[in-house]
Amino acid sequence: MKHRISAGVLALRDNRILLVRHFRPGRHDFWAGPGGGVEGSEELHQAAEREAFEEAGIRVRTRNMAYIDELVDGWGRIVKFWFLADYVSGEIDVSANPAEGEAISEAGWFARDALPQGHVFPEVLRTRFWDELATGFPAPIKLPLRRSIF
Repeated sequence: MKHRISAGVLALRDNRILLVRHFRPGRHDFWAGPGGGVEGSEELHQAAEREAFEEAGIRVRTRNMAYIDELVDGWGRIVKFWFLADYVSGEIDVSANPAEGEAISEAGWFARDALPQGHVFPEVLRTRFWDELATGFPAPIKLPLRRSIF
C-alpha cells in the first residue's frame, strides 16, 4: 500500500473560505481547500502555504492545524493535515499551477451559506467547521477515516 502525506489550507478572507475546483470530465468534479503533497524536507505548514499559491495564486499565512484527515482508496492511503490560514496577498489565478496533470479549473472565496454545489472537501465545511472555527481550534481534530470517492 502506498502512502502520501499532504497539507492543505482552510484560508479565510472576510469570513469567506478559499476553494479550488478540481474538474476532469467523466472522472471527478469537486471543490477543496488548496493542498497537496509535501515535498522533500518541507514543513507541513510550508507545503500548505506553497499549495495555496500554486493552485490559486494566493499568498496565505498558516495559523494552527485544524484537522487531520485520512483517506483510503485503491491507490493507497493519504493523510492530509488541514491548517487554518489567513489571506496575505494576491488575486485568484489558476493558470500557473506547475503540478503535472493538475485539473484545477477555477477558484473562489465562498461564504458559509454560499458554498459551491456538489462535493466539497473537507466535508465538514458544510457542517461543523464554522462552529469549530469560532472555538479557534485549540487542538487539531481527527476526522474519521473514510474511503475516497474520487
